[in-house]
Amino acid sequence: MNLQTFRKQIEDKLQHDGWTIRYDHKESTLRVEDPSINKGVTLALKPLLARWERKEYDSIEEAIRHVRVGLMSMKESVALDGKEKHIFPVIRAASFPEETSDGKKLIFDEHTAETRIYYALDLGETYTLIDEARLADSSLGLKELKEMAMFNIRSLECPVKQDEVAGNTFYFVSANDGYDASRVLDQSFLEKMEQKVKGELAIAIPHQDSLIFADIQNHTGYDVLGQMALQFFRNGRIPVTALPFAVERGELEPVFILAQKKPKDR
Repeated sequence: MNLQTFRKQIEDKLQHDGWTIRYDHKESTLRVEDPSINKGVTLALKPLLARWERKEYDSIEEAIRHVRVGLMSMKESVALDGKEKHIFPVIRAASFPEETSDGKKLIFDEHTAETRIYYALDLGETYTLIDEARLADSSLGLKELKEMAMFNIRSLECPVKQDEVAGNTFYFVSANDGYDASRVLDQSFLEKMEQKVKGELAIAIPHQDSLIFADIQNHTGYDVLGQMALQFFRNGRIPVTALPFAVERGELEPVFILAQKKPKDR
């Protein structure tokens, strides 16, 4: 199926009274907006088409559902007070916008040269990023908000799937709750993984729903992790970075900076 035919099918699924749909030819994205609130959601089509070609039909339906739920939730007036247990940190690319589409400043912290930490209020089927205005309307302070988010992410279960490739072991966080990538902020989890590996620990955060740990035991391990990160990055609904990181004492450093430290093939 070509992109334009696929686009038409997605547009048909997103038809809704009062919504408008615009197609960006250059970026191959659909912008679905609700004019009554001047807000919308952007959907990247190329990653979705790649999933369709791999017959990952459930993930396509999930992306469409995310657009619908996201737009409907934007109409709701959401307060932070009383929902402190539903505040979580989320990982975004360093190039992610610092403001909402209507000019409200989002709350975020720098994480690495490639990533930032934003803060979100979980609404059940989706979440909304927290801006300064919403925080000001609550009884929470900035420090309290961030501490609560980190406490909540540590309280989540962290199921992991394991695979071995070319003598290297890879661990995939598989909670599928929208906060897989956020687990990288759980220092106790990082320490546990550092103690677990036999070689060197490396991490990839290709998109918000993906976190990969790698027990690198030979030079090929970095190549495999790099290929995984790139593939996941291309197919993620909200891409973060295709650049893997090495982990040393809980600190993340881009692998290309530490290339000279890669272990030699044994």
